[in-house]
Amino acid sequence: MMILSGDPPRSRALSVLLVVILVALLATPFLFPGAKALNVAAKICIFAALVASYDLLLGYTGSVSFAHTMFYGIGSYAIAIALYGLGPNWTSVAVAVAAGLPLALLLALAIGLFSLRVEAIFFAMITLAVASAFLVLASQLSWLTGGEDGRSFQLPELLRPGTVFIGKEWFGFPINGRILTYYLVLTACALMILALLRVVNSPFGRVLQAIRENRFRAEALGFRTVFHLTYANCIAAMIAACAGMLNALWLRYAGPDTSLSFSIMLDILLMVVIGGMGTIYGAIIGAAIFILAQNYLQALMGVASTAAADAGLPLLPGLLHPDRWLLWLGLLFIASVYFFPTGVVGRLRSKPGAQHRA
Repeated sequence: MMILSGDPPRSRALSVLLVVILVALLATPFLFPGAKALNVAAKICIFAALVASYDLLLGYTGSVSFAHTMFYGIGSYAIAIALYGLGPNWTSVAVAVAAGLPLALLLALAIGLFSLRVEAIFFAMITLAVASAFLVLASQLSWLTGGEDGRSFQLPELLRPGTVFIGKEWFGFPINGRILTYYLVLTACALMILALLRVVNSPFGRVLQAIRENRFRAEALGFRTVFHLTYANCIAAMIAACAGMLNALWLRYAGPDTSLSFSIMLDILLMVVIGGMGTIYGAIIGAAIFILAQNYLQALMGVASTAAADAGLPLLPGLLHPDRWLLWLGLLFIASVYFFPTGVVGRLRSKPGAQHRA
């Protein structure tokens, strides 16, 4: 069975980059045992799956949705409410999965059936309105969601940091429930990305690309475009909900800022553009580049600013001040779009015109 559906990376540079990212994620607990490095690695895993699911809509169908963080939040809140209300056990996790995924599926189905029959802009506006309403609802239902404060909860005993499987004497640090949670997140996200690769390389995925290129021609060929678009929206919503569940398990918290904020939607869009639209592999690279810059660019700028000041260079210490990291992140993004208009993956493709394939 071909794990990647017969669609491996088509350039040596892209293959090497993906292998480096995967090896780094697998070895993070051993190479960088600090809490920050582990948090960054887990966030890369979660957002790689989340961005890949959004790219199924934006890159493969051309549909712009602003409700992706809503599905992400549904998964997060499902885990938080279940573990908070029913107790920290695996039954609560099962209840959360059994309630959160069907809810995300039904909402995606309803949105798709009511809005995908008309112009794409109408779908974008409907998703924006529904996502905004869900954010307000989550903030107001404090008895259920915790309101603006969100919900903190405990994990099942197997996933708790205090549960030690291997003592410190073996690796210099204990292998505990936190490490197990990280590898659970990594494995689940890898499986979701592999599943999306199979989807986009199936006949269904080819139809989605045909709809993206020319919807009227696809309809003339006899394809039920509304069905295919709605089906893709449902798949993307369920993957996003799963990513939200993993995020809540990792943070042991779900709240509006971490699950439903519109800034998360902007981050997803930036990662899609950086990695390349219509490229599932691009989601991995885009998430890795953006999150590493988001977490370490400020520290690197602080070192560069200090070095410039010690060298007596004019202007540079002020320009490289850590407080200006957002400015430089924006400039790096503009430069990446200018030099890599089809994203990093599109640039690394060995075959011209292949940037729209996974």
